[in-house]
Amino acid sequence: QVQVVESGGGSVRPGGSLRLSCITSTNIFSMYTMSWYRQAPGKQRELVARISGDSSAKYADSVAGRFTISRDNAKNTAYLQMDSLKPEDTAVYFCNAYYSDAIDVWGQGTQVTVSS
Repeated sequence: QVQVVESGGGSVRPGGSLRLSCITSTNIFSMYTMSWYRQAPGKQRELVARISGDSSAKYADSVAGRFTISRDNAKNTAYLQMDSLKPEDTAVYFCNAYYSDAIDVWGQGTQVTVSS
């Protein structure tokens, strides 16, 4: 069974940076579409960024130009580099691994808090 584990969350001041990591337990990681979602208190979970197997990426308008999603297929890991963080970026960030309809796995989430 595929597992997904996030790490790298924490507290940072506005304008700061964090890098989230998402490691998966699979030997076909290069075929997975990896996504980062976030959920703030009282709000619905929203897509932040997605990277496909061919490394094409898409971003939510609210993070475009500040966040960068990437992947290292040799390490079975996806990353989310978050720069110029704002208080409204505060949320629990979740990693999702998807492959066709066979794999759709979520991590447990990692808290990101942006506050002065």
